[in-house]
Amino acid sequence: MAITAADVNKLRKATGAGMMDCKKALTEADGNFEEAIDVLRKRGQKVAAKRADRDATEGAVISLTNTGATKGVIVSLNCETDFVAKNESFISLAQSLADIALNYFPVDRNALLELKFDSGLTVAEKLTEQTGVIGEKLELTFYEKLEGDCVSAYIHAGNKLATLASLNVNSPDAAKNIAMQVAAMNPVALNKDFVPADVIERELEVAREQIRQEGKPEEMVDRIAQGKLGKFFKENTLVGQVYIKDNKQTVEAYVKSVAEGAEVTGYRRVGLGV
Repeated sequence: MAITAADVNKLRKATGAGMMDCKKALTEADGNFEEAIDVLRKRGQKVAAKRADRDATEGAVISLTNTGATKGVIVSLNCETDFVAKNESFISLAQSLADIALNYFPVDRNALLELKFDSGLTVAEKLTEQTGVIGEKLELTFYEKLEGDCVSAYIHAGNKLATLASLNVNSPDAAKNIAMQVAAMNPVALNKDFVPADVIERELEVAREQIRQEGKPEEMVDRIAQGKLGKFFKENTLVGQVYIKDNKQTVEAYVKSVAEGAEVTGYRRVGLGV
């Protein structure tokens, strides 16, 4: 049957594939729209198989919150080249994934991949389809979510890094400031109680070795090491860090100045390659 320009344009809008690819798919499917989509999907599967061993280290990281600022998500969609990562259609695809994640708030990345995207395709199938369209390996590498009384999202310039932060009080500006703090200072934990035991032990061991090399008596090693650990907590836990917008106070002090009893209740941070 004759393939019209309108048919080709309809398939292009539905899949994002190029005009010639859409025309070829429709021709192969004898004009059947659904079969043409399957043709494009199969092409995507072939491309995905060929590029499975490629490194997808570029991409876009998107964070966003719901209108009530009580939920937030981060997704990282990776590709192979910076050229693709900066393409508007690729960024739009990453944004669509974030929208789906926020709407359904799945438990983890695998659950997100199983959700419906459009045209009856799951998220995983859509990524395979778009691998054929773009010609590069596409991978949903990270998905994080956060809930709280007040959640804010921050995306660093170029979509290379995104964060979420939550407070127990309704202060969007303060929550946004903390999200920016997380992006800039990359804390290892919310406070010292959340620092993993292996990280603490590693820091103590490094400190002990440094102290011994300085020639300090063995009976002083552990005491001095504990002091160094305290400094580590101040520099590397979110609430203990110096606040980036006012180096005369900590993040904890800043948040308390916003409202009585105010606290940071959580954060998430995702960057390309992290």
